[in-house]
Amino acid sequence: EIREIRFGPGQETGLHRHPCPVFGYIAKGSIFFQIDGETSKTLREGDAFFEPPHRKILHFDNASQTEPATFIAFYLLDAGEDELIEMLT
Repeated sequence: EIREIRFGPGQETGLHRHPCPVFGYIAKGSIFFQIDGETSKTLREGDAFFEPPHRKILHFDNASQTEPATFIAFYLLDAGEDELIEMLT
């Protein structure tokens, strides 16, 4: 499954995880990114990212309060799998 996802200024994803590996790249803007147990980083236009399956993603947020951000995500789903994201509390 391939998705183009657009975030408004300051938009946050919230705590989540994926049932499958997710690869992608930042098409526009910048994203504040942190996987549980790893150092946070800011991804900029052209940067690639990887979200391992079943790992908590603490942040995948628009790093700008004034500009939108767009990223392309590739969800490597198994046959018959259709859930892309699980929101956590």
